[in-house]
Amino acid sequence: MTSRFPFSAVVGHDDLRLALLLNAVHPGIGGVLVRGEKGTAKSTVVRALAALLPELAVVPGCRFGCDPLVDTGCPDGPHPGDAAERRPAKLVELPVGATEDRLVGSLDLERALTEGVRAYQPGLLAAAHRGVLYVDEVNLLHDHLVDLLLDAAAMGRAHVEREGVSISHAASFLLVGTMNPEEGELRPQLLDRFGLTVAVRASRDVATRTEVIRRRLAYEADPEGFAARWESVDAELAERIVTARAALPTVVLPDSELRRIAAVCAAFEVDGMRADLVVARTASAHAAWRGSEVVEEADVEAAVRLALPHRKRRDPFDEPGLEEEQLSDAMRQAAEHADEEPDDEPEPDGPPEPDGPDGGGQPGPEDAQNPENPAQQPQGGGTGSADRPPAVPASAFRARLLQVPGVGEGAPGRRSRARARTGQVVRSSTVDGSGLHLVGTLAAAAPHQNSRGRSGPGLLLKAGDVRLSVREGKEGNLVLFVVDASGSMAARQRMSAVSGAVISLLRDAYQRRDKVGVVTFRGSSAEVALPPTTSVDAAAARLRRMRTGGRTPLADGLLKARRLLEVERLRDPRRRPLLVLLTDGRATSTGAGGDPMRDALRAAGLLAADGTASVVVDCEHGPIRLGLAAKVAVALDGACLRLEELSADQVAGVVRAARAA
Repeated sequence: MTSRFPFSAVVGHDDLRLALLLNAVHPGIGGVLVRGEKGTAKSTVVRALAALLPELAVVPGCRFGCDPLVDTGCPDGPHPGDAAERRPAKLVELPVGATEDRLVGSLDLERALTEGVRAYQPGLLAAAHRGVLYVDEVNLLHDHLVDLLLDAAAMGRAHVEREGVSISHAASFLLVGTMNPEEGELRPQLLDRFGLTVAVRASRDVATRTEVIRRRLAYEADPEGFAARWESVDAELAERIVTARAALPTVVLPDSELRRIAAVCAAFEVDGMRADLVVARTASAHAAWRGSEVVEEADVEAAVRLALPHRKRRDPFDEPGLEEEQLSDAMRQAAEHADEEPDDEPEPDGPPEPDGPDGGGQPGPEDAQNPENPAQQPQGGGTGSADRPPAVPASAFRARLLQVPGVGEGAPGRRSRARARTGQVVRSSTVDGSGLHLVGTLAAAAPHQNSRGRSGPGLLLKAGDVRLSVREGKEGNLVLFVVDASGSMAARQRMSAVSGAVISLLRDAYQRRDKVGVVTFRGSSAEVALPPTTSVDAAAARLRRMRTGGRTPLADGLLKARRLLEVERLRDPRRRPLLVLLTDGRATSTGAGGDPMRDALRAAGLLAADGTASVVVDCEHGPIRLGLAAKVAVALDGACLRLEELSADQVAGVVRAARAA
């Protein structure tokens, strides 16, 4: 077997190596998320870590790798306390295409069919117990699998309730996920569940890059010899992990450092208390790693660098990471709290009084959403053809759900209904489905066992007994925004509100794992401002730079969108599109010199004939309304919403994109 690249031989990536080592010392930290561009040795470092972990004492034959001295309520138990064998800690890899059965385990099909008994077949969570569970491209993993994975990592146990099997087993592991942000982000709720995060980038230093090449070529030429040269250095690290683990329970976390941790987390306005706890655990592990018996300021600062970058993001489109100036300011402010004398007064029995509307110096909702606020108004006005500066987006909001009607078969996501290979089993079928529906198959075969002459254990099956699992989940869609950036919109100073609405819809698309694209039209033509991509933060950046003014080539915008969708259907025929048109419905420009409105309605009809699900967001404003956007919606055979109806907080319910499925 070819030796793995040694952990100590990795050039650079000091923060990544430290984060992994601290998790090895204190698995309760919650794992590491590694963000970085392709080709930066993310996977190499993670796979090398397993060789440094201490050997484990396990119960012989136990499928869950139980410690013989610890009673975990193992399904294979009870175990004799004196029986033990030693083996290395495992590195278990979870592939992106894994199923829920593979992750948490399922009914043992072989024993069910041959012996007629219910038996549990452990999954990857059981295999990773007391080792490392590595998920490459974790941002591409199905959401329901990530939820299961992070729940098990947080609780240290896996609970399985499926197919008549009820099992709970220990699942304590070091969770490591790697991802390339260019391929899409994790949802904020999932980001927060990772204890630490590290951003890795290829060094721009020539000497460093030279050394990377030299070591990699030496490893490829002689893997065993290269690993042998670094064996003693890796052995020292492994011994240091053992020592730090043993010392960790005795490390003291003084009240002054607790106040420092709380002050830093408060300064960064992180949500909840998970960040404070992760920083405290990481600081304690860092002190143990240094060989210190007491947590000091340097330990807290090292922990903050690793635990807060992904938690300070207030918006999905904020850049992750901590700037040095921010960190210095927060640590300086926290030092004042650390030096404070502890308050000896008893805490009040009741909850604290809420801050008043003016408390904390935060702007109220009137300031954030006031349409009269000049800072939120676009520059300039009128309907001329001159370019106008980008409008400052109005405050974003929680967007209501827009869905494509019917049931699709697209990429996993969180928007529209879809048949899936990994979703929830809704029924069994003899002709349509994915994978064996075991309970349905057994139920179909059971009544016929006597007539088939069964005399021993197991079941006698025939082809007609087989049932397939029909699964249904959610899919991500291609959400194509077609935005009217003409003068008719800017004249009424509505582009700020429109930009805020699109940003809100983009945030919704980010959370629902959609692919997004942007087409804008103004002047004499339309343009693809952003080709379809999974990087919705790129779409937000383009929209913030969008300029307005000129005439309104609505027909050209719809035709440009239609051509773009035709290309995308060839690239990804299973991903269903949802066209979101933001316009006041006016059409004042046409390339053919005919009637602009008639041309626009004809273009809308072509999209409807293609079966494109559409939503028209009516941006018309004022006491006199022409209702032109509604006419476009009718031609598109789609729904029509007013701009203010996009807010989920103001309008309840689900909007389907088209009137008919």
